[in-house]
Amino acid sequence: MFDFISYPMANLILFLYNLLGQSTVAAISVLTLLINLLILPLTLQQQKSTRKMQEFQPQIEKLQKKYANDKERLSQEQMKLYQEAGINPMAGCLPLLIQMPIWFGLIAAIRYCIPTTPLEVFQFSQHIYKWFVGTVPLQSTFLGMDLGLPPGPSQPLAYALPVLVLVTSWLQQKLLTPPTPAASGSSSDPPQASASAQQMKMMQTMMPLMMMMFTLQYSTGLSIYFIISSVIRIVQYYFVQRRQNDEPGGTKRLAEPKKQKS
Repeated sequence: MFDFISYPMANLILFLYNLLGQSTVAAISVLTLLINLLILPLTLQQQKSTRKMQEFQPQIEKLQKKYANDKERLSQEQMKLYQEAGINPMAGCLPLLIQMPIWFGLIAAIRYCIPTTPLEVFQFSQHIYKWFVGTVPLQSTFLGMDLGLPPGPSQPLAYALPVLVLVTSWLQQKLLTPPTPAASGSSSDPPQASASAQQMKMMQTMMPLMMMMFTLQYSTGLSIYFIISSVIRIVQYYFVQRRQNDEPGGTKRLAEPKKQKS
């Protein structure tokens, strides 16, 4: 289904493998950097949107208290505030939606480069670009783990990588999830704020768990992609945070929505 993505990615892995001293883990790592470079504008937009939402939490909290008994009006006022502030609440979903085909393409690409059956070797050999010099299967051992196989009893050390996926993904989610007004645990918080806080907390926990379960089912090489991607996002977050803090006013500036012209 994703062969239009997986075959070019497999060829790129093959090219990087030969370029980087026939190291499969180095080839996957560089491929991860290239993919994250391509989607950098989207992830920067996501982090800037998250930052803006953090700045506007006091205004959102006021709206939630003011319209605690009118969900429709609350939704309208929140959308109005987002529009005036130039915030896109859906900005956080776009990078994830774009990356999903990449994940499935990478799963197949790793399988083509580190095949487990003669049929997979033959299948990919028909799609290797003629200007690339190289053969499959690639050398797949890294720290005693087979990058082409999922974690299992035959390579128990490989279970450490999905755990690292969980940890790095959780930290990434924690940094990129805007704090909710209900985080204080005050009994005076409106129901909408409490529900929003619970949903955010659930996503912050469920997404890393889903990523870990995902990597437990597929080749160990996929875990390397997720770990490096999360580390890149974390480093990128701190660079964005530092740059915005160094701007005039920094975090001390109180965000206010743009006033409409009368």
